[in-house]
Amino acid sequence: MNRILIVEAGEDLEPLARELQATGYDVLTCPSSDAVVSLAGETPPDAVLVNLTHQTSDAPARELLPANPVFDQTVIIAILTPEQVETFDSTLAVDDFLVWPAPSAELVARLRRALWRRTGVGSDNAVRCGDMVMDLSSYRVFLSGRAIDLTYKEYELLRFLATHPDRVFTRETLLNRVWGYEFYGGARTVDVHIRRLRSKLEDANHSFIETVRNVGYRFKVSP
Repeated sequence: MNRILIVEAGEDLEPLARELQATGYDVLTCPSSDAVVSLAGETPPDAVLVNLTHQTSDAPARELLPANPVFDQTVIIAILTPEQVETFDSTLAVDDFLVWPAPSAELVARLRRALWRRTGVGSDNAVRCGDMVMDLSSYRVFLSGRAIDLTYKEYELLRFLATHPDRVFTRETLLNRVWGYEFYGGARTVDVHIRRLRSKLEDANHSFIETVRNVGYRFKVSP
């Protein structure tokens, strides 16, 4: 389930939050930008909606999101008034913007498109790479139509890599993101799970996880 954080959420955005929840998103609301990083916690949200409709500038989007590594792989969508569109800073690292008020269905569509572009997760909550399909709703993985039996940690490791395609992660980062900051195992834990994933998913015709020497691993979708 995609985790969505709405920043500067007021009463006017409550219908939007309910619509997103009804669509299947896990929605968190934050009344002010000051508490965003602590609210996001150790697991960054998949998308952040920055409500700028009550702001006189785009400072919250500028100061809070693009410069903060917590949101490095997070989809950012700014919500603007019609008057703000002309003066909105196009150099801000946002994935999309929405002019408010607007139908909630329009934002859901924009959100799905932005998530797909950033993570490869389709509107059916699935990740596809060649013959491999990850159903994020049912925690199932298929290769050429055949179900692959993965442990929970194997699945979580594959999910994290597959939803951050072509990006290299160190073993330490993978330990933090998949096992958690309180996990006391060594980096070899990652190597063991990568080896198990490869034995279950890869053969002469399938290669998904690439070792980047002296750095870590990446999920390879580009040639």
